Amino acid sequence: MLYAFVIIPFLVLGYWYIVRKRKKALSAFGEQRIIDILLPDVSETKRAFKGIFYVVAFMFLIYGMANPQVGTKLEEVKRKGADLMICLDVSNSMKAEDLQPNRLERSKQSLSKLIDGLEGDRIGIIVFGGQAYVQLPITTDYAAAKLFLESINTDMVPTQGTAIGKAIDLALESFGKDEGKNKAIVIITDGENHEDDAIRAAEAAAEKGISIHTIGMGSENGAPIPVYKNGIQDGFRKDKEGNTVVTKLNEPMLQQLAAAGSGVYVRATNSDAGLKNVLDAIDKLEKKQFESKMYSDYEDRFQWFIAIAFVLLLIETLLTERKSKLYQRLNLFGDKDDK
Repeated sequence: MLYAFVIIPFLVLGYWYIVRKRKKALSAFGEQRIIDILLPDVSETKRAFKGIFYVVAFMFLIYGMANPQVGTKLEEVKRKGADLMICLDVSNSMKAEDLQPNRLERSKQSLSKLIDGLEGDRIGIIVFGGQAYVQLPITTDYAAAKLFLESINTDMVPTQGTAIGKAIDLALESFGKDEGKNKAIVIITDGENHEDDAIRAAEAAAEKGISIHTIGMGSENGAPIPVYKNGIQDGFRKDKEGNTVVTKLNEPMLQQLAAAGSGVYVRATNSDAGLKNVLDAIDKLEKKQFESKMYSDYEDRFQWFIAIAFVLLLIETLLTERKSKLYQRLNLFGDKDDK
């Protein structure tokens, strides 16, 4: 907005051009003495002041729109919280629609609500299929977490499968070397683990004081896995024999996983993702103090400059180009003295 100040010289030149053109037009009537007689009430001084008020008001308006701020104090912020790693299953089975709109989208909605319920905790996101990958390193930026969450889909993992154990191992690495009971892992999956020993990985995490909570996505009856081409459903996934593949929620496995990890298991439904139990468990974690930072608290001051600009424009509008009566009287007395 400060670049708009380059307009000021053009305003001054424009005003000078208008005044010059006006004088040139009046000079056609005759000498200045005759013009003063024809227009006795016109005040050149007031006309100049109107131009000055207009230009200065425009300057204050530009500065106000630039929103000047004043630092009022320095505040030290000390934050306490827990470290939380979210492991989200993005295998093809998460496309099943026994939860609406499907398991993965329902998981993302549940995870978004879980993020909304966090206060001061750090969060990271891991996606896994046949392999596990860090989607978001652990951070306190919840807005960034939601942004990364929106981009998650089943095509982002090249190797299909459900390697829950690899996801747990990667989450342990992502926490770093700090020890303490202030860390937790939340696994969101349908529980169809075919790749590794997830129970062993959960027990290893529990030995380090890291709890594991599981959220089951799906139903016991299961659902077929839709296949899409160019955004349009083209049947369902089939096995080598041509039979439609039905994916089911493996609830016993997720219950065992939560028990091995000293955590809780909840089963998501269309009406309730069961996040309250998970959040309650996270709140019980031992909180640690993270690095404190100094923040400068700034306050906006644009209101004053906008108000001054408004007052100047109001004065410019109300100010006439006629000479004041007091001036006319003084000038009249002066004329008499001259006579």
